[in-house]
Amino acid sequence: MSTLTSITIRKYRIQDLSPVVRLFTDSVHELTAGAYDETQRYAWASRTPHLDTWQQRLQSLETLVAEEGDNLAGFISYDKDGTIDLVFTAPNYARRGIASTLYYEAEQQLRAMGLKELKTEASVVARPFFERHGYSVVDEQKVTVRGAQFLRYLMHKNLEDE
Repeated sequence: MSTLTSITIRKYRIQDLSPVVRLFTDSVHELTAGAYDETQRYAWASRTPHLDTWQQRLQSLETLVAEEGDNLAGFISYDKDGTIDLVFTAPNYARRGIASTLYYEAEQQLRAMGLKELKTEASVVARPFFERHGYSVVDEQKVTVRGAQFLRYLMHKNLEDE
């Protein structure tokens, strides 16, 4: 396992838009292939994403990015109400602690805002990550995205229990 000594965490900037969207798309297509078929992956992450839609989405969220030099290693986006919306790592940075480092920083910021509970809607692939970080499944949901069916998990974490 590689060390994270050269990783920098910082706030998202508008010039990060294209690299963030590319990272998301690559991550979905490369890192979730064992859990989702090609139709599901294309429904989830189009190979021709709409940057305007992404810009609007990211403007409504707090986003942190992880970098190693000039390389984007991952990102996390969350709402100030305690909803973790997006956590993705670049395929070549997977399983190196990037997502956990980003998550820890986001959780610290949310705790500092006085939140008592965090929540997320986790994919099948993300569920174990959130469970390792103290979340529990509240509900199992079936959703349809661009005609493809997905199973996701509504998960919560009570910050007062820690």
